[in-house]
Formats: sequence, C-alpha cells, structure tokens
Amino acid sequence: MATSTPSRRRPGVTLIAFFVVLVLLCLTMLLSGVHTPKLGLDLSGGTTITLTAQNTSGSGQIDPESLAQARSIIEQRVNSLGVGESTVTVSGDNQIVVAVPNVQSNELVDMVGTTAQLQFRRVYQTEAVQTTTEDPTIATAFPAVPEEIASDRPTEPTHELPTDEAARETMFQEFMAWEPTDDDTSDFSDYQCGDPFPEVWDQPLMTCMADDSLNDEMRAANYQQKYLLGPTIIEGERVSEAAYGIPSGQLGYVVTLTFDTLGTKLFGEATTELVSQTEPLNQFAIVLDGYVMSAPRTNAAITDGRAEISGGDMTQTSARQLATVLNYGALPLSFELGNVSNVSASLGSDQLTAGLIAGGIGLLLVVAYCFLYYRGLGLVVVASLAVAAVLTYVVLVLLGESLGLALSLPGLAGVIVAIGITADSFVIFFERVRDEAREGRSIRTAVETGWTKAKRTIIVADAVSLLSAVVLYILSIGAVQGFAFTLGLSTLIDMAMIFFFTKPMISLLVKTEFFGQGKKWSGLESEHLGASTTRRPRPRRRLATAGKEA
Repeated sequence: MATSTPSRRRPGVTLIAFFVVLVLLCLTMLLSGVHTPKLGLDLSGGTTITLTAQNTSGSGQIDPESLAQARSIIEQRVNSLGVGESTVTVSGDNQIVVAVPNVQSNELVDMVGTTAQLQFRRVYQTEAVQTTTEDPTIATAFPAVPEEIASDRPTEPTHELPTDEAARETMFQEFMAWEPTDDDTSDFSDYQCGDPFPEVWDQPLMTCMADDSLNDEMRAANYQQKYLLGPTIIEGERVSEAAYGIPSGQLGYVVTLTFDTLGTKLFGEATTELVSQTEPLNQFAIVLDGYVMSAPRTNAAITDGRAEISGGDMTQTSARQLATVLNYGALPLSFELGNVSNVSASLGSDQLTAGLIAGGIGLLLVVAYCFLYYRGLGLVVVASLAVAAVLTYVVLVLLGESLGLALSLPGLAGVIVAIGITADSFVIFFERVRDEAREGRSIRTAVETGWTKAKRTIIVADAVSLLSAVVLYILSIGAVQGFAFTLGLSTLIDMAMIFFFTKPMISLLVKTEFFGQGKKWSGLESEHLGASTTRRPRPRRRLATAGKEA
C-alpha cells in the first residue's frame, strides 16, 4: 500500500536562481559606477530657496489659488530634475519654500525662479556685443535705466489680450506690420546690454542674448548680441508641449515646440511672411523673461505647429532647462527671489551615525533573541538578514541612480522598522514548524506542512504593512513619503527573502543529520520543540527485483 509523501521540491534550484538575480543586481550597480545611495537633504545637504510672490493687481493680496497653482508648477519643475525627497511648500500667504537635495543653488534658481514668460517677437535690428568682463563667471552690475530711453517708454500694456480668436488674429496682423521709428533706432544705438528695459508684451523690446545660461548673473557677463524686437506676435501660452534631445542623424541638442490650434495658425502665417525677408528681418526671437534665448532664421514656412530651436552653442544643460521651463508653463504670479542657501546636512552625520547605531542595536537584539530561542536556526536568521541587507542596499543605489531616490533619515527609519517585519516572518514560520512537530510529524514533514500554513499569515501581514506604506505615501508629502517608500520597499524585500531564501534554506538544512534528526542545539530537538518525541525520517528500503542479479 502506497503512502502519501510531500510533493517533491527543489529548494536548491530556488536558491541558485535567487543568487543569480542578486549577483546580476550587484553587477548592474558596479557597472553603473555609483556605489552609494543618494542621501536626502537632511543627510547630505542641498539647496533651499524662498520665493516671495509679488502683487501686480493692486489689491494688496495674493490670490491663494494662484499661489497654489504656482507651487504645483514649481513642484513639477523640481521633479523633472530627477531628485527625490524634495519639498515645495507654501509659507504664509505669499511665499513658496523649495528644498532640494543634491542640487546646486544656481541650477535650482534657474529652474524654479524664472517666471517663464515666453514670447515670440520679430527681429528688426541686431548688433554684436563684445564681452568686457575679464572673468566670464563674474557678473557686472546692472546700471540704472538711461533717462533718454526710459522716459518715454510705456511700462504697462496699451492693449488687452483678446480671448476671441478672430480678434487675436487681427492683433497679430497689427503687430506683424509694426515698424521701428527713428527714435527706436536711435535708442537702440545707445542701448547697452545689462541696461534694464521695460518689458511690455505689446511694445517693442531692446534686449540681449547670452550664451548657454539661464542664470541672470551669468547673462550679465556673457552677452553676445543685442536685439531690437517688435511687439509680441505669439504668446508662450500657445506652446502646448516642449521637449529636448538629439534628433536622429544630428549631432547637437535641439528643443522642439508644439503649438496649440491658434498658435499653429499664427506661427504658420508668421513664418510664411518671414521666409521671404532678408536677414535679420527673416528672424524671430524666442524671448524668455525679457532675454533672447534663441533667434533662429526662418528657412521655411512652418504650418504644422511644430518648431525646432537649435544652435551650435546649445548644450544638454541649456536644452533641458529651456524645455523643462517651457513644458510646465508660465507661473501665474511674479516672484521675487528671497533667501538662497546651500544648506549643510540639517541633522548632520552625527544623526546618521546615531540612526545606524540604533539600527545595529535592533539587529543585534533580533539575532540574539533568535539564537537564544531558536538555537541553530538562528543561523538562518543571520543569513537571511545579511542577504536582505545586501539586497536593500543594492536596490537603494539603483533607484537613486535611475529614479533619483534620496535616502533621508525618515527613510532610514523605514528600513530599520522593516527589521521587525522580517523578524515577524521568521517567528511565524518557526512557530508553525514547532506546532506541526508537536503533533507528531517528522521534522521534514513539519517544515513543509508548517510552511503551507505559515505563508498565508506572512502574506497577509506583509500585505497590511505594504498597504499602510502605500496609503501613507499617497497622503503624505516630503520626508514622510521617504519613510513610507522605504517601508514599502523593505516589506517587498522581506516577502522575496522569506519565499526565495529562508524557506529553501531551511528545506535544505533539514536534509542534514544535525537539523533533520533534531540534534541538540539544532533548535529542532523534541525537548526544545515541546514534543515528547519527534519522528525521525525512516531510511529508504531498496526493493529487490526478482531475477535481477548484481
């Protein structure tokens, strides 16, 4: 009569597959060239800036909805930098505070400080400018507005931007037909780069273009060309999407713009007229916050609403910055740049050391308890925690490199809390094995049947922890999200460890004489398990086949 036996399993194959995946992850980390996780603002430092909204309506108050919208746009810009643990918060009724780790102040100010008032204007005159500053990284001071230029220049628009498409096209035709006067030409000859000039969207503009930088201080020292521009023919709101990259078959970076329906129509009419003009009248200037970012020549009429900004001096940094600012739109408010500081670690290396010590103490207590209570099985606990630590470290490094995840002190706390979750999984499994052994089953059978019952509880417990982490991540902001993320990540790693390492490891160990026969100090001896006797695996009998000879 045949007896039922547990289904055959291959724990060795499972362990080999697990270690292959672990080795591949480690090799990926080594080949990436980054061997340490990114640290958050509270551990590694970064930049904090304060933006103060300016009231332009004369009402004396800032619209809370506009401030909230500006905060959302700035947050999108910060996230596009690829950093983690950044915070963008509203302070008071007129300030936005931005804190970003691992980013220099110049780059952050360029990204979030600009109001992104994009305009397309016709070019009427240009003139080369010689840089006089010896050190191009040192900005020259902005002089006062010359009286002969500023005295008769409007500082407020004389038109209202129409919302009706037909009226907007009529205004477009008016601005396309604008011609500079003799006074405009004379003032342009006297204009010097760096002189503030009233930027009014429906008035002519005198401004300059600098090389490869969106930073105001760098602009003042690197002017290359000055321009006399007409009124705005297309406003930046007509740009629906911006992107950057190196097109196939080209060597330089470009920024591509896609216009909305009205913008496509106006841009098609503008390029159709400009393409027949001679230089510089065949150019249009892309103006961002009063500065010319690019002044391309019109080589053909563009009627499909897709334009491309290119140039030999455009780098990856300048292309990315311009595309990001344009892609997330203009801020609904004008902001004054307040405090800008490169902050050191707010909690410092001492706090990091204290956190690591706390985690180490907790880890040692878990290991000591497991050795004291589970004896030889404590080796499985130590091995599981060691492998889980390696896997967690590698994943944090890879996520930091690929997604910009930065480990903060709350995030470190999430990893430490996960030690308890991992310990819970061990306790559930081992206690189930003890229960099965007390019922008289052999150790090998107790391991398999105990696992069948324990894994359901482990899955439910980890699912609750994972759900809590997900909800906390969705509902929280800033550093609390870091805690929730690392807690959820550690919970997933715990599930992978218990299924693909801990369980196969125990299945292999109980095949040995020390664990399989419940030797003393193995943790599986009958006295320690609380069972009067523990069945030993019976030796297999060889069945002789009749007529078969050696």
